[in-house]
Amino acid sequence: MTDLFIDVRHLPDCHVVQLDGELDRTTQPPLAQTFDRLLRADTPKIVVDVTGLAFCDSGGLWTLISSQRQAEARGGGLRLIGVQGALARLLTITQLVHLFPPYRSLAEARTWAGSGGGPA
Repeated sequence: MTDLFIDVRHLPDCHVVQLDGELDRTTQPPLAQTFDRLLRADTPKIVVDVTGLAFCDSGGLWTLISSQRQAEARGGGLRLIGVQGALARLLTITQLVHLFPPYRSLAEARTWAGSGGGPA
């Protein structure tokens, strides 16, 4: 049994979702529900801190991709900070680094100039 701990902070210009543990097919549903709630905003802007993420499988990656697409469709976005280890390898192998460019900090990720795109 794997565990995923999800903490959500609401800031004036975005939501910050902190993940700790393992994101896989068994832990993905609560994260998908969290994103569904946050994506109801008019212009959903979500920063996901994955510094504490020890593992991510294809199901977890699909949750991030799907939520990113939904956020962009509503004029917002989903950005990752703290990408390392297994998730960094998975993004590289799947050639999805362009979808989730590396942001070094929350302050950098909160620069919502333009939709999608990489760090300023």
